[in-house]
Amino acid sequence: MSTPVCAIVGAGEGLGRSLAAKFAGEGFDIGFISRTEEGSRAANDAAVKSRVDTKTRHFPADATQPLSIEQAMSKLVDVVGDVDVLIYNVCDGFPRCEPLDMRYDEMESIFRLEVVGAFAAAKSVLPVMRQRGSGSIFFSSATAALRGSANYPLYSIAKFGLRALSQSLARAYAKDGVHIAHIRLDCDLDVPIMRELYADSYDPDTLADPDAVAESYWLLHCQPRSAWSNEVELRPHTENWTF
Repeated sequence: MSTPVCAIVGAGEGLGRSLAAKFAGEGFDIGFISRTEEGSRAANDAAVKSRVDTKTRHFPADATQPLSIEQAMSKLVDVVGDVDVLIYNVCDGFPRCEPLDMRYDEMESIFRLEVVGAFAAAKSVLPVMRQRGSGSIFFSSATAALRGSANYPLYSIAKFGLRALSQSLARAYAKDGVHIAHIRLDCDLDVPIMRELYADSYDPDTLADPDAVAESYWLLHCQPRSAWSNEVELRPHTENWTF
């Protein structure tokens, strides 16, 4: 029996690291897709530490360029194997501006990153998953997908699009045995960049532990198909609900 494969698009030192460690520990080989191999180094090391015989490979791609994602996914399948779990976990900051200050190029870039890239990744694995009758596709997202923003409209618009993509794919292909879910993180994650931002006010009880979040992704993958969740919301117990 072949080893199952988890492909993670956007695996940095935060949630991507935790996802790689969790799925590797559960017996998966891991394929990483990101701009640079160094960007996935922490995730790669965590996967191998979690299970010493984990096979890992990195494939470079730019998530704003859909053909780049398709090519990387094709190489991943050729080298690592058919994908059982795809996690699209891409993020490139939170640009702040008022809506009328949004530039066309910024709107196009973030939409390509959050939505077009996600579609390219999903499109690369869906045919085989449908034919096989099984597979999971998870999109990491945020509560911004449910509300507009006066200060972060670019991020909100992009996440709205990602949620619509996830729902559309789920409605179309769940009947074929493919579990597709949009995972909204209504919180800040306890990752290096957030610790720096919080500085002296850092309190781990107010942030989501990325290892705990990764556990929820795993439990989502393990759900029986008679009771699938296609929209999941995660937050620490101390978080004030923002929606």
